[in-house]
Amino acid sequence: MFSLGQIQFAVFFAITFIIVMIFSYRKDLKLHQQYYKGSIWILFFFLLFIAGLFVVKTLLKD
Repeated sequence: MFSLGQIQFAVFFAITFIIVMIFSYRKDLKLHQQYYKGSIWILFFFLLFIAGLFVVKTLLKD
């Protein structure tokens, strides 16, 4: 499906992208803690909402 060169490029790109994102996040960590305090609750309730939709879909499937 994919050639060896395409797979190698995808792996190299993914690893490089993750490394750059880690360095960028660490550079801005103090700003993130100051301006995005409490944002973990938004993520928690969003995931809870998605899980609720999945449960409703599963229950109404029959």
